[in-house]
Amino acid sequence: MKDNLKKGSAIALLPLFIFIAVFMGISLVTKDFYAMPVTVPFLLAALVALFMNRKVSLDKKLDVFCKGAGEPNIILMCLIFILAGAFAEVAKTMGAVESTVNLGLTFLPSNILVAGVFIIACFIAISIGTSMGTIVALVPIATGIAAKTGIPIALVVGAVVGGAMFGDNLSMISDTTIAATRTQGCEMRDKFRMNFTVVLPAAIITTLIFTFITLGQDSKVVGDYSYSLVKVLPYVGVLLAALLGVNVLLVLVGGILFAGSIGIFTGAFDIIGLLQAIGKGIGGMSELVIISMIIGGMVEIIKFNGGIEFILGFITKRVNSKIGAEFGIATLVSLVDICTANNTIAIVTVGPIAKDISNQYDIEPKRVAGILDMFSCVSQGIIPYGAQLLSASALAKLSPFIIMKYLYYPYLMGISALIAIVLVPYLKLKIKEKL
Repeated sequence: MKDNLKKGSAIALLPLFIFIAVFMGISLVTKDFYAMPVTVPFLLAALVALFMNRKVSLDKKLDVFCKGAGEPNIILMCLIFILAGAFAEVAKTMGAVESTVNLGLTFLPSNILVAGVFIIACFIAISIGTSMGTIVALVPIATGIAAKTGIPIALVVGAVVGGAMFGDNLSMISDTTIAATRTQGCEMRDKFRMNFTVVLPAAIITTLIFTFITLGQDSKVVGDYSYSLVKVLPYVGVLLAALLGVNVLLVLVGGILFAGSIGIFTGAFDIIGLLQAIGKGIGGMSELVIISMIIGGMVEIIKFNGGIEFILGFITKRVNSKIGAEFGIATLVSLVDICTANNTIAIVTVGPIAKDISNQYDIEPKRVAGILDMFSCVSQGIIPYGAQLLSASALAKLSPFIIMKYLYYPYLMGISALIAIVLVPYLKLKIKEKL
């Protein structure tokens, strides 16, 4: 199995290190994470990728870059960003965010608001199977809650992102669950049960942390609690449509039309106002679309130059035991996700190799599927250039690095998954010894 892996090239990963060095370096020197627009270091990294590998013509590398930037999943993601931005802005202009925030403030005490937001995000994400959809729906509400209570915006947004990754990992209709179970040949319910027992403690501890750090906090609410249930309906409609399995594009288009109709009916805006809100929402996502396409092209060149193959070969050569094999699979999928910024692609890339490793070391398919899904979600949930943090930061108008320190759940999920790799084989051994 190992002999079939190509050696790859470590130097192909240089563009990623260029991005990290430039962005982090300038941000730390200026002590301001807003000083460097994130598009600039990404563009620089992409140019470095294009001018590497002199054995290949620039025209060929441009062709590879364009294919990566225009890959169907990238374009679909960009379209979702555009529609999500339009829906978020129309709903906000219509008054949906204000009403939903006030509704939450009416029924939830301020000292458990953040924990409540986390639990709600967990429920929504596990129901609709998409962390992105959860973030788009809840971040505007979370920022509204923060504005009214004085709770740090990054803290509430971190709760949303954490809950979104909980659902992304466990949902039966999540792309990651489907990819992990299909590549390993196991049932979704078996993988769900295994993952749930591992991540539940992390979710409980996260809830307690959010509750504890907001206890006794002076969170005086400014204004009144007036709300309109009619204006909350667009969010309810989007959630129900997603639960029924409606395509995410249709969900967002329907949400825009529904929120727009309510806005016109209630006098929040006229037709021109609706169109302006849609345009503003689309414009607000322009940077995210540009970044997504640059990342797609850059990652494709990194693959073309052997960067991903290098990572795969480096890890698999160091596997020599069952626990080592599981750590190897976890490391592989984490590194590929860090390189591709897409947990589904990471699982699909590593899945076949993980299957070979599991066959060699007699590891249960459901366990391998769980490891693939958990560690890809951990990485995806914390990388500052991943779609989840980028979209959350764009909607909340925050730097993704500021949100990162409040991502308690992804960090704890990673710790829980690592403990499970070490502890489960030990417990099984003890049970066999007693028998």
